[in-house]
Amino acid sequence: MKYLILLMMLAFSIVSTAHAGPVRIKDLVEFDGVRGNDLVGYGLVVGLNGSGDGLRNAPFTEEIMSNILERLGVNVSGEQFRPKNVAAVFVTAALPPFARGGSQIDVTVSAIGDASSLLGGTLIMTPMNAADGQIYAVAQGTIIAGGATAEGDGANVTQGVPTSGVIPSGARVEREIDFDLSSLSELRLALRDADFTTAARIEAAINNDFGRPVALMLDSGTVSLNVDSTEMISVAHALGRIENISVEPERKARVVVDQRSGTIVMGEDVRISRVAVSQGNLTLRIQEAPIAIQPNPFAEGETVVVPRTRAELEEEPGIGLAEVPDGTSLSEVIAGLNALGVSPRDMIDILKSIKAAGALHAEFIVR
Repeated sequence: MKYLILLMMLAFSIVSTAHAGPVRIKDLVEFDGVRGNDLVGYGLVVGLNGSGDGLRNAPFTEEIMSNILERLGVNVSGEQFRPKNVAAVFVTAALPPFARGGSQIDVTVSAIGDASSLLGGTLIMTPMNAADGQIYAVAQGTIIAGGATAEGDGANVTQGVPTSGVIPSGARVEREIDFDLSSLSELRLALRDADFTTAARIEAAINNDFGRPVALMLDSGTVSLNVDSTEMISVAHALGRIENISVEPERKARVVVDQRSGTIVMGEDVRISRVAVSQGNLTLRIQEAPIAIQPNPFAEGETVVVPRTRAELEEEPGIGLAEVPDGTSLSEVIAGLNALGVSPRDMIDILKSIKAAGALHAEFIVR
């Protein structure tokens, strides 16, 4: 109960802070054309301490290793080798907008075979392709793995995910994206959270800043900008001015719950109509205690295992029928829910039922 109150207070403080002042346009929209591009590559990691792929289970590792050695002038045709210090991996990265040739980007390396760890490995030069099939970057470097593993004859322990890691600045850009920002005469601003009120406020704020109509709301998620009407030196200068204009966004009333961790987050505009709630818990316990029956000494028979199952069904009295009054503010909603005296996980089920009854006036999101 104490943790639920603290969680609700944290949600209230976070939402109150977010609505306390305006937000820059750059934090609310994406500029049309100003975007990154995903890259992917298939490569080989070497230098592992016996934690690489088993080539019998991952034959593609042997194939890529043979191809790399042959490109380096080493003839391995017909040879049988079973190293344990190599692993086949996928390499992924995001090419940022306006990345120039020679600049470096971070890459993520993930094992695709049965390697148990990439800790201490080195990625061999790996070309990275975009969706058009062209090579835009080349990755290479030492991997920083995100976990560790240890094992013995009778047990093993793993912490984190040792089969995945990153290489900071591990790829160098070799090809630039062909995009001429200065040639645009009209640009669209795409809202990250579509809302008519927020889009109208962005339109008004931009027009007020320039003193003339240069922006037009097209729909709840798009605001069109006439670059020529801004009379700025270039498109980049216009965007640099616009992205720092402040706007107070409007948010939908939302309740977000995470069933795995029992986390509940409520927006400031969440409202609950008057409703009655009753909740109880049902616990089912099943315990297996098999008995081994052995034959008498020197008798012709065999040991038989007889199953024994013990099942218990326990029902808690619950909270009875409790009333949750109307809430005109987030603090009143929290007070009404806390009065039920249930755990956060039970509160998630109660909120689902309140939403189904039509008494929770907010978007309900379950993760």
